[in-house]
Amino acid sequence: MTGFPDLFAPGTASALILVALRVGGLLLVAPMWSARTVPMRVRTAALVLFAVLLLPTALASAPAGGVVISPATFLGETLIGFAIGFAGAIVLAGAEAAGELLTTSVGLSGASILNPTEGGQTLVLAQFLRLVALTLLLSAGGHLIMLEALADTFRVLPLGGELAMGDGMRALAGTAITIFTSAVQFASPVLGAVMLTNVALGVLSRAAPQLNIFSVAFPLQIGIGLVVFALTMGVIASAFASWPTHFATAVDGTLGALAPAGGR
Repeated sequence: MTGFPDLFAPGTASALILVALRVGGLLLVAPMWSARTVPMRVRTAALVLFAVLLLPTALASAPAGGVVISPATFLGETLIGFAIGFAGAIVLAGAEAAGELLTTSVGLSGASILNPTEGGQTLVLAQFLRLVALTLLLSAGGHLIMLEALADTFRVLPLGGELAMGDGMRALAGTAITIFTSAVQFASPVLGAVMLTNVALGVLSRAAPQLNIFSVAFPLQIGIGLVVFALTMGVIASAFASWPTHFATAVDGTLGALAPAGGR
């Protein structure tokens, strides 16, 4: 390949290690890349391959005197990749949190299934929404968008450069709020329908005390909750489809905070 750096040249090995740390931070939490179903050998091979392919881009923006491996650069490079992967994983976490809210409010908290991607048991609607979000993410090329975003970080944050770690960590923690807001947004129609059902059943129990309200409430709450969930599934899917916009916003905010004051 024309222009590809000599891997045995002085300083290239240090640069390759730092690039691998940035890639490793992404693969640590990024959707699909971090799944347990992906064998460790495949993830290791992907880490080495992506690091080698991104090395020319990283060296083009690296300081003229070369890069130095230190605890600060070790942590900083990992944090940059982690921020990219975390921004991509937010939508899946929001979908799973919404599914947990839906499952509990509808009355299916006792229904859990095996989660092969994360291990352990997961509530049924949480697993369903997570798989829907993952399918939409892959169909939109999200796994490639995250790699492109990682490559662009070398132009914004040069390899081994100084980082505002405190501001970056605060910005990264702030993006986690999206998990809870999106979960409530996705689950709100079903939560509202279940609440109205419970209010109506409460009025009915006062109007007809002789009626065994518990024998009616449980199946009615599950039925109405599932019907409303099915009717609003298209709206939820369209919200998931806007993932690239939310991803870009989260990445820009975190990387902008990580950039030192002089480079913003």
